[in-house]
Amino acid sequence: MQTELNSIRDEAHLEELLSDPTEGVVRAMQALDGDIIVLGVAGKMGPTLARMAKRASDMAGVKRRVIGASRFSSPELERRLADWGVETIRCDLLDREALAALPDAANVVYMAGMKFGSTGQAWRTWAMNAYLPGLVAERYRASRIAVFSTGNVYGLCPVSRAGSCEDDELNPAGEYAMSCLGRERIFEHFSRANGTKMTILRLNYATEMRYGVLVDIAQKVHSGRPVSLSMGYLNTIWQRDASAMSLESLAHATAPPNVLNITGAEILSVRKLAEEFGARFGKAVTFEGAESGDALLNNSNKAFALFGKPPVGISQMLDWIADWVAKGGATLAKPTHFEERAGRF
Repeated sequence: MQTELNSIRDEAHLEELLSDPTEGVVRAMQALDGDIIVLGVAGKMGPTLARMAKRASDMAGVKRRVIGASRFSSPELERRLADWGVETIRCDLLDREALAALPDAANVVYMAGMKFGSTGQAWRTWAMNAYLPGLVAERYRASRIAVFSTGNVYGLCPVSRAGSCEDDELNPAGEYAMSCLGRERIFEHFSRANGTKMTILRLNYATEMRYGVLVDIAQKVHSGRPVSLSMGYLNTIWQRDASAMSLESLAHATAPPNVLNITGAEILSVRKLAEEFGARFGKAVTFEGAESGDALLNNSNKAFALFGKPPVGISQMLDWIADWVAKGGATLAKPTHFEERAGRF
């Protein structure tokens, strides 16, 4: 059991844990018909999600192709996915001919998008986040599609409200968040026009050892740098649990789309998280700025009613990440910029 581990040894061990299917995913893979294609598989979450889909299908005794499509700047990642039984296809998804040539699949996980670097490249951000969804929705109009989105589409939520809910009014700040709302609206249009069943997954902060808001905070505490309180509260979820909910969501796809918030069960104080890391490292913590009364926060009770609450809680994540950072474990060296309140990424 993951919740009984005291330490994660190395990246191979981590990736095995992140791709470990829950019982719910195994049941979902057993019930679903057809192959699965993950578009944008080479991102932070895609490889272990695809591996989880393959592992769960094998455990369910279902023979299916799990395919990952991406531009693949890393041949090593292609080899790793192949070793895991995931087929890979090099594809620029914005290339209409290349997209049309991808294999049919009854189930699509849409993970393509642009966030970091979006400031100063607004044209590419909108192309990736709002134009490409229309191409994909037409290409896979006969499939079920799980669409990754973001809690940024809600805008800031008063902490006292316990997080934004799926039927709240949307108020995206900045071109990244606006383009992500564009992504949702384009998929919704084609879902309604073509009857394509979809889920839209508004994810807030999937965390693992190499990347995530908790890693950002831990690294600052460990190195003695001040922790910003400009975004004083957050949600986060262990990446394996987010992947599991996302794959299970395929069985709950509807037309028009079924919108689901995906995050952890608690609203977390950045100040308290930093102090928890300080205690684990035996280091003093310094802060800069002060908390506001609002933050980017999701309420995931709708998803919990379908899939249950995430089995890995915040205390376990803090223990693992503190151990990983203290021993110099590998990171992606990609800060989340969770402190950003104006939506500039």
